Amino acid sequence: MNVLLSPAEVVAAYAGTGEKKCALPFLRAFLLAVLAGALIAFAGAATNTAAHSAEGVGTVRLICGLLFPFGLGIVILTGSELFTGNCLIAISVAEKTATLAGMLRNWCIVYLGNLVGSVAVAAGCAFTGQLDYSNGGLALFTMKLAAGKCALSFGNAVVLGFFCNVLVCLGVLCAMTAKDTSGKILGAYLPVALFVLCGFEHSVANMFYIPAGLFARSVPAYAALAAEAGLDLTALTWGNFFLRNLLPVTLGNILGGAGVGLLLWKGHKTN
Repeated sequence: MNVLLSPAEVVAAYAGTGEKKCALPFLRAFLLAVLAGALIAFAGAATNTAAHSAEGVGTVRLICGLLFPFGLGIVILTGSELFTGNCLIAISVAEKTATLAGMLRNWCIVYLGNLVGSVAVAAGCAFTGQLDYSNGGLALFTMKLAAGKCALSFGNAVVLGFFCNVLVCLGVLCAMTAKDTSGKILGAYLPVALFVLCGFEHSVANMFYIPAGLFARSVPAYAALAAEAGLDLTALTWGNFFLRNLLPVTLGNILGGAGVGLLLWKGHKTN
């Protein structure tokens, strides 16, 4: 019994998947997107918590790389709607099972839902004491990480977003090769672990990481800790979140995800 789909079978199957995604009613797509945003945010909260007191960049990245991919695995198993993975709907458009307008509609709804879910989790962590670990050390780590993301140049953010979503979308497609739960999780796990280890930029994850830092900065106790530690938080603003990180990273994610999807579609097209 064959337990794996071939690459050509996966690409063909996604053409139908994308068609169904584009046909989702607004409310259903939005609610499933809120769930996906929250699930990715939970993965981000877990990586920050586990890595905040680790020594050395390599150790921090390794911890994050081991933990974060489970977020995508749960998104896939729950059938949630994740913007970065849905960049693969470009396959459906190329196969003419979905329209460009349908794809753009899906992206807009899902992006908004992901933002709502991620920011809600970020607010919950910042305002209910979850960042109190290590006498506020987790809050300091969260603010420092967010400030660093807001300080990226536009070009670097686009490229890091591109690389990220090549791997995320490969994770989605690798998960589709399997017919069992463990195979789906492993398929999603490996490519996502690589993007996290390398520190590439994921727009939906950043909808948690940066707002969590911004919310933490607005908590007087955390702000005092940041001042005492001499953290430079000048780049950590809502304007920089949207314009210097989210915008270019999203562009890179679209180019990377749609690009790898179309590359595989062209390479495995049978007619």
